[in-house]
Amino acid sequence: MAAVASRHGRGGGRGGRTLLSACGRGGERMEPVVLERFLSPGKGSGLRARRRVRPGELLYRAEPFAYVVTKEQLGSVCEHCLRRNEHLHRCSQCKVAKYCGKSCQKEAWLDHKQECRCLKSSEPNFPPDSVRLAGRIVFKLLRQSVCHSERLYSFSDLQSNIEQLSEEMKDGLRHLAHTLQLYLKAEIQDASHLPPAIDFFQIFTKAKVSFSFQRKLDWMPTY
Repeated sequence: MAAVASRHGRGGGRGGRTLLSACGRGGERMEPVVLERFLSPGKGSGLRARRRVRPGELLYRAEPFAYVVTKEQLGSVCEHCLRRNEHLHRCSQCKVAKYCGKSCQKEAWLDHKQECRCLKSSEPNFPPDSVRLAGRIVFKLLRQSVCHSERLYSFSDLQSNIEQLSEEMKDGLRHLAHTLQLYLKAEIQDASHLPPAIDFFQIFTKAKVSFSFQRKLDWMPTY
């Protein structure tokens, strides 16, 4: 995730537009001393600059907490660096993940190791992108690994806003949570033994998965 100053002026003002954000990978990491968190009643948490900033100035950059290559892009971009490449090398185990070469594959192994077994065990089915992403979030939470993108916000800080969801949307999220449980069977045989902080339903509400996408569930494995 990268944050840059916009052309609308300085931060700190109520309802300002100081920061523009976009997901990205790699690059220099900066100490988030320029930014601070703040709470806006009725609107939630936000970030603002603590000093005057120049238009286009890089304020903070960090790798995303978790990410996946969408099904449409599989085979077109490297699973680690996300660069387009016509000559990708696929994982010999799951045969799903593809990389530029051995270097990218080695660097991605920590995030892919457990997912690899889940993908392999679910053949010939393939999970929706949202379920695969949620799976990566689960494994990362279980590892309790430090992520630079959490220097300002942690995953647990995210709001679920369950009370604002319609019953139809909740049903869709429960369906996704059940699908996730089946997908992770190769690594997590009994989800009831997971720490209380790892709740499949809550993960989907926090990840803000588009409901229009959730309705297009194209995978339901049988065991």
